[in-house]
Amino acid sequence: MANFDLKSDYQPSGDQPQAIEKLVSSIEQKKRYQTLLGVTGSGKTYTMANVIEKTAKPTLIMTHNKTLAAQLYSEFKSFFPNNHVEYFISYYDYYQPEAYLPRQDLFIEKDSSINDELERLRLSATASLLSHDDVIVVASVSANYGLGSPQDYKEIVQKLQVGQEYSQRAMLLRFVDMGYKRNDAYFDRGDFRVNGEVIDIFPAYNEELAYRIEFFGDEIESIYSFNALTNEKIADYKEVTIYSTNPFIVAKDKLALAMKSIEEELGERLAFFQKEGRMVEYNRLKQRTEFDLEMLESTGVCKGIENYSRHLTGKKAGETPYSMLDYFEMMHGDDYLVMVDESHVSLPQFRGMYAGDRSRKEVLVEHGFRLPSALDNRPLKFDEYINKAPGYLFISATPGDLEKELSSTVAKQIIRPTGLLDPEIEVIDSENQVAHLHDEIKKVVAQGDKVLVTVLTKKMAEELTTFYNDLGVKTQYMHSDLDAIERNQIIRSLRLGEFDVLVGINLLREGLDLPEVSLVAILDADKEGFLRSTNALIQTAGRAARNLNGKVLMYAKKVTNSMRECIETTKERREIQIAYNKEHNITPQSTKRALDTNLKVEDSAELYNKASRAQKMPAAERQKLVKELKAKMLAASKRLDFEEAARCRDEIAKLKKL
Repeated sequence: MANFDLKSDYQPSGDQPQAIEKLVSSIEQKKRYQTLLGVTGSGKTYTMANVIEKTAKPTLIMTHNKTLAAQLYSEFKSFFPNNHVEYFISYYDYYQPEAYLPRQDLFIEKDSSINDELERLRLSATASLLSHDDVIVVASVSANYGLGSPQDYKEIVQKLQVGQEYSQRAMLLRFVDMGYKRNDAYFDRGDFRVNGEVIDIFPAYNEELAYRIEFFGDEIESIYSFNALTNEKIADYKEVTIYSTNPFIVAKDKLALAMKSIEEELGERLAFFQKEGRMVEYNRLKQRTEFDLEMLESTGVCKGIENYSRHLTGKKAGETPYSMLDYFEMMHGDDYLVMVDESHVSLPQFRGMYAGDRSRKEVLVEHGFRLPSALDNRPLKFDEYINKAPGYLFISATPGDLEKELSSTVAKQIIRPTGLLDPEIEVIDSENQVAHLHDEIKKVVAQGDKVLVTVLTKKMAEELTTFYNDLGVKTQYMHSDLDAIERNQIIRSLRLGEFDVLVGINLLREGLDLPEVSLVAILDADKEGFLRSTNALIQTAGRAARNLNGKVLMYAKKVTNSMRECIETTKERREIQIAYNKEHNITPQSTKRALDTNLKVEDSAELYNKASRAQKMPAAERQKLVKELKAKMLAASKRLDFEEAARCRDEIAKLKKL
């Protein structure tokens, strides 16, 4: 059994103890599905950490985007500093998948920029799973995509032990087979170097730690780790295990079988195209695949090797591909846990991944850009995912119907450690909603607070912003047409007090932590649909739950079922919260959240302003700007600030088009 050591200055409070006890009991009874219904600001992450400590199960934590994954990774690293907390997301700073548009006869080549640090973190996650029991992996949707066979990855290792005899030549060839490169000049991750009877190897999954292996003849005399940058010795070892640089690397005998299988499939597909008289597709597929086979034979890898994953892993056509879940399963059997954060968004996203991926690849296969086996390099189907792990814990303030139907246990977490209540909700006739809201805004601004307004269309957001600005209310809008850098700047400017009212559409639902906002206004709240569903309304109302004066105004001609459910849910929660505060003599306090000064938003904004004038720049200046943005992007990725990295990436893409 794994030993997880939770470190925190806090103790479970409010209804956290009951939620923890209920979930732990359910998991230990081997019930498969559990749900934690926790309101915004109730400390759901701390509850998750307590569940992990008490159940002592290796855990995969999944969420629907990189930003939330980075936040969770940071929190769990602080909760479990003595355990192996790993991070597994897509390792691309920029990724354009290959695609073909038949109507335009346009093939879009795969274009990507791999982030070395994210690649290292992914490899660190897989290596830790095969080496330790106390592992927590925080992952995005990337964990649902195909990986190499965990069994093959476990077998492609080099174990080194002091006192054992090894042929140095055979060892170096083994390192090459594992994807390592000899580099005596510049020693970096994924490299090895040789100096007489000393071999240094820098595992691809280590951040700074390399290993020095000292021989006496053919016998290993000593093994120790050292800092690859400073060369400072760290620790001695009796034995170490080195894993390969890529989960898709397989042994030579298996690679030979895979190549033979690829050749057979190629022959069948070429015969099909020839029979159909489609010689363009015939020649295209023949040229591309034969080049890949040559690369596999000479180097063991090729560009787009993942498209041959079925052959490399020995899977059959249509069979479920290996994924991160298989690495947990191989090492821990039925004794691990999957937590799905923001499950009301994450699960629908997981469900849609397979169809989107397949539709793009079917076009590539049909027109001879890929073999049909490329279709098996895919994310898990939803049924494959939801029935794979022995235990699931869904976490959300608004669980969907699926979570409720599946879960045998639902633990509720309604009480906030700050004592804050859910905001009061008032329904106002929408006849004169713009004028009425203007009066309410003036009251809120007078007391120094901010306002969020949600509308249904981009045009309405822009027109409402212009109207309020003309009346002297400092207002800005935010919707998907705005660049990511602008969106981040707008939110920051609101918190800094540069304006008072932010108008948006769906961007205001999840992920905005704005303690300065005391009023949330929902215009046309009775227009039933995705943006005005029960869950959407509850999530939107939750944006006012971090301020002591939090209030929600719903403008409508009638009270819809979604509005009624939202109002009743909020009223029920307020009653529970008020009773608890009264019983425990708690005085509610607004959430305090300092502005993050480490993001260097001003620098990025300056670069953005330069980029917006790029069309008038000389080419040399544009190239210089691209270099500056790329440096910013890499630096942001290294500190796990992927929103900032994405913003820089978007600007680089725009500049490259010029």
